[in-house]
Amino acid sequence: MSKQIVIHTEELKKVYDTGEVKVDALRGINFDVKEGEMVAVMGPSGCGKTTLLNCLSGIDEPSDGKVVLQGKSLYDMSDRQRTNFRALSMGFIFQFFNLLPVLSVVENVELPMLVAGSKPRDARKKALELVELMGLEGQANKRPAELSGGQQQRVAIARALVNDPAIVWCDEPTGNLDSETADEIMDVLCRLNKEHNQTFVLVTHASEVGDRADRIVKMRDGLIEDNVNNGGSK
Repeated sequence: MSKQIVIHTEELKKVYDTGEVKVDALRGINFDVKEGEMVAVMGPSGCGKTTLLNCLSGIDEPSDGKVVLQGKSLYDMSDRQRTNFRALSMGFIFQFFNLLPVLSVVENVELPMLVAGSKPRDARKKALELVELMGLEGQANKRPAELSGGQQQRVAIARALVNDPAIVWCDEPTGNLDSETADEIMDVLCRLNKEHNQTFVLVTHASEVGDRADRIVKMRDGLIEDNVNNGGSK
């Protein structure tokens, strides 16, 4: 049985216009991702990778075109509907972790569940399970500053997954880590992708990250230049 398409775009465009300078960051992107696929978006700096990720995920609104996620048109939703959809259906992993320094590990992880309206007891239980799954036993009550970079990224992954999102967006998820730790983080992401059939879209400069994906989408000058199925070496 063929897997359904969970991410679909049609002629997606993004123009940044300061009044003095006009930049065509995305120039008509047509892009599909199937359920459970891990896709790496690669290309030189300034090619539109992060802009694409932001428009796909609702962080930044496109100038034109369509984004359909799980059969729902993202930009036909109201702001509130889009916010709720993102909270329940998407997870986000960033290069610089974006953990709240005043919260403990478990408090950072449970936060998306609390924002989505879960009961505190349920959120804490799920967060502790994910902290353990990430190999962070004994770290639950520490603050982010007490952890290594790799441990902080594991916390960020746990936070991204706490609501069981269908789609996980990753912006340079290994970009702030040494090569050994980056390999460990990719091991975690690939295992989760395989075990939970979650869809991952990763923006990355790192060829070793792209090599682990099912498919590499290469961008240049706001357009998709190439689309390569590489099977990944998960």
